[in-house]
Amino acid sequence: MTTPSDDLDLDAVRRDLEARRDATRERLAALASRPERGSALGFGKQVGDGTTEAVRRLTDIGVGDSLERMLARTERAVAKLDDGSYGMCDVCSDPIPSGRLRALPDAVLCLRCAESQRRPSVPHRR
Repeated sequence: MTTPSDDLDLDAVRRDLEARRDATRERLAALASRPERGSALGFGKQVGDGTTEAVRRLTDIGVGDSLERMLARTERAVAKLDDGSYGMCDVCSDPIPSGRLRALPDAVLCLRCAESQRRPSVPHRR
């Protein structure tokens, strides 16, 4: 049986995924490192004192969450390469189209299953 991943250079895909995994791990480690001594966040009495640093740190938390999800997908894709199931959907076991794998080498779900697992969007305020 041929799978969409048969159209791909799996060695190149592995190299790409492993490079992404390593870079993501480095970025997460940098975000998780303790701040330098003396750079503690403090808020003064003036509006804006410490606000920029607080916003940066809150942004880092959001980025960290996103990086952790990316790392999990990448590690799952590498595991699928290892066990020979790369290119097959984790949910329905249908083949993932090679175009999707080219665009998203860490894809482990077909488009239909990925859309059904999307988180509900937050309603917009009016």
